[in-house]
Amino acid sequence: MSLDSLYQQLILEHSKARHGAGLEGEPGPHEGQSHQLNPVCGDEVTVRVEVSDGVVRAIRWDGQGCSISMASASVLHDEAEGLTVEEFGGLVDTFREMLRSRGKVAADPEVLGDAAAFEGVSRYAARVKCAMISWVAAEDAARQAQA
Repeated sequence: MSLDSLYQQLILEHSKARHGAGLEGEPGPHEGQSHQLNPVCGDEVTVRVEVSDGVVRAIRWDGQGCSISMASASVLHDEAEGLTVEEFGGLVDTFREMLRSRGKVAADPEVLGDAAAFEGVSRYAARVKCAMISWVAAEDAARQAQA
């Protein structure tokens, strides 16, 4: 099985399993929440991030959209929880750089973990926003949580 096939399988699995999905109640005192919408394709996501003592303690989300956007939110949950705020910012920056490279920046699984599966998305400009929407929301929510 090729690496591309493995990555496609991982994206399909995450789009169905949706790790971290589900929001209940209002954000707490150490939580930020951000809602993002991609009007071009209809992807929509709300991400809530809890930060305390400089660590991303929890990421929860709810949304609807294509398999790429839903899988990306699920992978984000798995990769970002437990990171320091600085590590989280670095992860988001690395993911963004890889996605916006149009295939020129190779994904490093040592840095991105399962988020490296989205490397192929970078070749399709119309899909970059799909993969990025939950990450943008989480970045905004983390900023709010720290404020």
